[in-house]
Amino acid sequence: MPVISVENLSKSYRLGQIGTGTLARDLSVWWARARGKPNPLLKIGQEDRGNRDGETIWALKDVSFSVEQGEVLGVIGRNGAGKSTLLKILSRVTAPTSGRVKVKGRIASLLEVGTGFHPELTGRENVYLNGAILGMTREEVTRKFDEIVDFSGVEQFIDTPVKRYSSGMYVRLAFAVAAHLEPEILLVDEVLAVGDAEFQKKCLGKMDEVAHEGRTVLFVSHNMAAVAQLCKNGALLQDGTLKALGPVDPVIKQYLSNDENSRSNDAVRKLSNQRFAVTDAYILNKDGERVTSPVAGEEMEIVIAYRSQETLSNAVAMITIYNHQNIAVAHLNSKSGGRGGKIQAGEGKLVCRIPHLPLPNSTYRVAAALDCEYGQIYHSPVVLNFQVEVSKFYSTAYLPPSQYSAVLMEHEWIFS
Repeated sequence: MPVISVENLSKSYRLGQIGTGTLARDLSVWWARARGKPNPLLKIGQEDRGNRDGETIWALKDVSFSVEQGEVLGVIGRNGAGKSTLLKILSRVTAPTSGRVKVKGRIASLLEVGTGFHPELTGRENVYLNGAILGMTREEVTRKFDEIVDFSGVEQFIDTPVKRYSSGMYVRLAFAVAAHLEPEILLVDEVLAVGDAEFQKKCLGKMDEVAHEGRTVLFVSHNMAAVAQLCKNGALLQDGTLKALGPVDPVIKQYLSNDENSRSNDAVRKLSNQRFAVTDAYILNKDGERVTSPVAGEEMEIVIAYRSQETLSNAVAMITIYNHQNIAVAHLNSKSGGRGGKIQAGEGKLVCRIPHLPLPNSTYRVAAALDCEYGQIYHSPVVLNFQVEVSKFYSTAYLPPSQYSAVLMEHEWIFS
């Protein structure tokens, strides 16, 4: 039985100025516009956006999904995709324009720095205030109070008004309160970006612990490594619509692929279609078999099949491998590999052989480019995706987590 059910959810906003603050000022603006005059309240150099009054944008459009109890759902997408709007509707901060939301259980949410705290109250008072908002008694909050303060690391300032807190201190205490006061549902927006690396690690561990206790977490983040580590399922929002919902790794792949494709250079793509085009791209393992999950530590070949309209001299092939955090972990260039030269007109293959794949368990995408005497004649941000699930890089079974190691290195230790 789902604890969150979203049915045909839509949210629109009207652009332009809704009100100026007083009736007299509203009337003066209306009278000026009725006579075709500029807004009399504009400051010098300020643009009059009154002609956009009444224009509507849709932050969410017909979004439907459900979340089961104990599920950790990662909500991803570019800025403006509708992620924060979705969480605000689930938190009842704002109402939907249309559609329906059903929520079973108490919700604790961290939507942005400062949400839910009264700046004039101390940290201690805000802890009790948030507990009351969640429907908890003073005795229940008192039982958790020491644990909350210890987790937040703001013991020294707990009796100081939170308006004097730094943004990092604010988030530390806010997250500690939300996670420890036992809500059935925890909604976390990108606020963790404010904390330091150590605190982010604590937060991810706490959210994982919350999920294992049978509670539900919705996690919005641009940090794909954190989403992949914490979430089993993902939801991809794009321009207010739900583009993908399911296991988190394929959803992250689709997001990275769409994101990079949207930024690709149309002129380069048009040029590549005229002179040079990639017709296929795949990976071969050490046995020459096509695979989508090569083994770390073993040989693999990245094969790019192409069709060229003409002979290309001084050709340089390039491959860049990106991890699930969209960080380039390797750039493989035919010049540095000791190869290069002429591409004959017609069909052919470019093969990049990697003797010992040095990548940890994760998902990856491969971008490709080709330079010749004309300059860059081909570029694609995604020619293929692959996943490393098995590793034989080290003789032992141990592998460092991918969030701590972008690549694997052969090494030896000496104790003396």
